[in-house]
Amino acid sequence: MKRVAILISGGGSNMVRLVEAMQAEGFAEPVLVASNDAQAGGLLKAAAMGVPTAAIDHRPFGRDRAAFEAELLKPILASKPDILCLAGFMRVLTPEFVEHFAGRMLNIHPSLLPKYPGLHTHQRAIEAGDTEAGCTVHEVTPVLDDGPILGQTRVPVIAGDTAETLAARVLVQEHKLYPAVLKRYVAGDRSLLEL
Repeated sequence: MKRVAILISGGGSNMVRLVEAMQAEGFAEPVLVASNDAQAGGLLKAAAMGVPTAAIDHRPFGRDRAAFEAELLKPILASKPDILCLAGFMRVLTPEFVEHFAGRMLNIHPSLLPKYPGLHTHQRAIEAGDTEAGCTVHEVTPVLDDGPILGQTRVPVIAGDTAETLAARVLVQEHKLYPAVLKRYVAGDRSLLEL
């Protein structure tokens, strides 16, 4: 069975959905949830679901991303993952780290890529006058939010939407899309899934 490690930075709602799907449907085994913040709420949730956890605080490393990633790699490699999922992991990873997991790392991004890579996606969609927004699951490459797209879900932008109201509607779809794409990915299916 494929082994999956998940990186988070906060509450871990997407991580929870991934773990729930893996545990309920048995298509993969969640072997680690790691965070760059020991206070991340998702670590407690993961532990409660029986998944090992690790926390490597990025702050003591300052701007030395390579040193932080070297420490982060230790628990990841110890868990022997086949696939690494980024689920709200708010650190930009170096090309060297990404290459280590080339073809084995997924991310979920709250926009319809290639539109709006990076941050503040919902606000940018509203300010652009877009009629729809959504989320994308993609393979991670060294270029930020740029890898092959594996799944997308669209939601309408409603008159009066704020970044917060739009984000809440998109998050509901993220929770459906990410587990569905991971299940297909584990089975070797890289075709585009549109939910």
